[in-house]
Amino acid sequence: MPRLLCKSGSASADVVDQLKVLEFPSAPLQLHSVATTVSRTAIATHRPSIYKQYKSNNLIYGKSPRKRRHTVDGGDQADADLTLHRRLSTDVKPTAAEQSPQRYVLVTGGAGYIGSHTVLELLKVPHYSIVVMDNLVNSNLEALRRVEQLAGRSIHFVKGDVTSEVDLSHVFSLYNFWSVIHFAAIKAVGESTRIPLEYYHNNLTGSLNLLRVMKQFNVKNLVFSSSATVYGEPEMMPVRESAQLGPVTNPYGRTKLFVEEILRDVCASDPEWNVCLLRYFNPVGAHPSGLIGECPQGVPNNLLPYVIRVLQGHLPFVHVYGDDYETVDGTGVRDYIHVCDLATGHSAALKKLEEKPGCVAYNLGTGAGFSVLEIIHAMERATHRKIPYKVKRKKFPSPAFCTLYPCTLSAHMRQVWVIVFIFTHAFLCLDRGSSSWRCGYVYGRC
Repeated sequence: MPRLLCKSGSASADVVDQLKVLEFPSAPLQLHSVATTVSRTAIATHRPSIYKQYKSNNLIYGKSPRKRRHTVDGGDQADADLTLHRRLSTDVKPTAAEQSPQRYVLVTGGAGYIGSHTVLELLKVPHYSIVVMDNLVNSNLEALRRVEQLAGRSIHFVKGDVTSEVDLSHVFSLYNFWSVIHFAAIKAVGESTRIPLEYYHNNLTGSLNLLRVMKQFNVKNLVFSSSATVYGEPEMMPVRESAQLGPVTNPYGRTKLFVEEILRDVCASDPEWNVCLLRYFNPVGAHPSGLIGECPQGVPNNLLPYVIRVLQGHLPFVHVYGDDYETVDGTGVRDYIHVCDLATGHSAALKKLEEKPGCVAYNLGTGAGFSVLEIIHAMERATHRKIPYKVKRKKFPSPAFCTLYPCTLSAHMRQVWVIVFIFTHAFLCLDRGSSSWRCGYVYGRC
């Protein structure tokens, strides 16, 4: 079992005092001067009092009168923010002539943690024009602003929900897409056991709607951001793509497995479809600039943000679920991958679609696992602070070890996607990266 080594400096004792998580402004956020187009759904259902919050030339973002946790249903549209379409940094609607030399790529859920890092990676490709569709329920438009700042290029943004075919048809009518990267989903394993219907509705209905609209507009290239939970409890570690799938022990994992099965059936029925299924476990870290990173809403579901909240005093202790696994310290071992590597993997998968591979699956991982207690102790060494934790019984059945045999996305892609960020240097060397813990995101850099 690999051990974590973390470099500490003389100033590291003060690191936690420098870790500031600033909430986004409670007052309306002033955005750039952008063109807006009201979607068909919003036209049919908006209330005048909501519409007044938006000005066409100087867009002000107001708060939704009612914050929903997951999806936007047709019956709830009257209570929702007005759905808007805009280019984040320009005031000109794209013309057909503008679209012809470019490849337009739709990224669903592109304002989220993994999505925003992937959008930044995609913007490095000059002939990609990126369109993000996101309902902003568990994400923030500020992330895309910062992506624009880092990339020096504009992003097209449409506020919409994949559970609404009207929203999807609207965005597909605006752009001539070459491909789609599908992130939009809710993704907490534990939460999925408490509200399974929400997960099946959001993750399955949203994916089915997307596929129907893609077929309608003859867009047949897709990168699906799946999960390594589809392997269930594998017999051998690290897990290869050829391993048996399932049985899966939680609703979240089942939604990913069901969507994979649907995509295999679609590709079998129509050879023009090309799909890359990307499987991974736990993304961590942030962009080295410190401008974008993980910004969970409410209590974090992922381990690293939770540990940071405890270090900062926002939460009393870390919950460790189970200490009787057959591992080095009794706690579960998982394969953590840096989010920038994950973003590069999604970009490489998009490139792979040019080869018309049919339906293919790839693991994105390091092959090396770390236990929950190893991560907690490494953070203690990095910060010179004690992190309290309490062991609780397991919330649901889960394997002791979960590591992936890393793929190369074929020999052609070996130089395109490789693991770049080393675990400890990516997000545990806080003595060198403490200045990046700022601006509302929970992350570090080295």
